[in-house]
Amino acid sequence: QVQLVESGGGSVQAGGSLRLSCVASGYIYSNYCMGWFRQAPGKEREGVASIIIGRGRTYYDDSVKGRFTISQDSAKNTLYLQMNNLKPEDTAIYYCAAGLWVGCSGSLQSSRYNTWGQGTQVTVSS
Repeated sequence: QVQLVESGGGSVQAGGSLRLSCVASGYIYSNYCMGWFRQAPGKEREGVASIIIGRGRTYYDDSVKGRFTISQDSAKNTLYLQMNNLKPEDTAIYYCAAGLWVGCSGSLQSSRYNTWGQGTQVTVSS
């Protein structure tokens, strides 16, 4: 069974950068997908970025395009989210997720993902 552990959250000022990491225990096959989601207080969880394993195809929510970059290191079994030019509205708990089936298709819908990390807090101050 795959387990996911996130790290790299913290507090930064607007305009700053953070890099989140997610280490996966267990093998994630090609054509499965991994993604980053976030949930702010009082709001629903939303998809931020996703990647199809083995194909490198990436998908982003419009709110983060041009600022966030999702990537993976297969050798380290690690997923990353580089976040630049952070804004106060990016403040949320960020979750790493894996869609361990080909139907995941890089979707940003949380229902397509069946394995979740515990989350890491990102706080951006103005």
